[in-house]
Amino acid sequence: MQHFIGTYECKADIKGRIMLPSALKKQLSSKLDKGFVLKRAVFNHCLELYPLLEWEGLMNRINKLNRFNKKNIDFIRRFTAGVRFIEIDVSGRILIPKDLIIHAQISQNIVVSSAVNILEIWDKVLYEKAINDAKTDFGDLAEEVMGSNNDEDVS
Repeated sequence: MQHFIGTYECKADIKGRIMLPSALKKQLSSKLDKGFVLKRAVFNHCLELYPLLEWEGLMNRINKLNRFNKKNIDFIRRFTAGVRFIEIDVSGRILIPKDLIIHAQISQNIVVSSAVNILEIWDKVLYEKAINDAKTDFGDLAEEVMGSNNDEDVS
């Protein structure tokens, strides 16, 4: 599993194409031939870009859900709403479909941010707001999420 690194400011053109920075293209290079999956984020107004192998691993977990359980079906439907297979073209651009641009409220200025094994694509204003809103209680959140993890070495 590859872990992505960095936060990059980019611009989207009128057609919804984003030119990825060269530093990010280098990180994605081993995954270019298989493609990517782009989807709506669950908790934020942003998009998530999964390398295809990461997406397939996630789908294997989801496929184990009991489909005779209404909550599971509702989850699957909402989780996969708007999912698209995406390729990065030879120029290093991705095309974001119009419905996903609307969902993520993407304007011309965007941020592509690493989120461990996937990338998040944000409108720059919404990204900065999300980061600033999280600053006030980030210490408490970090302690709650990472501080009690005594079973594993998290260094």
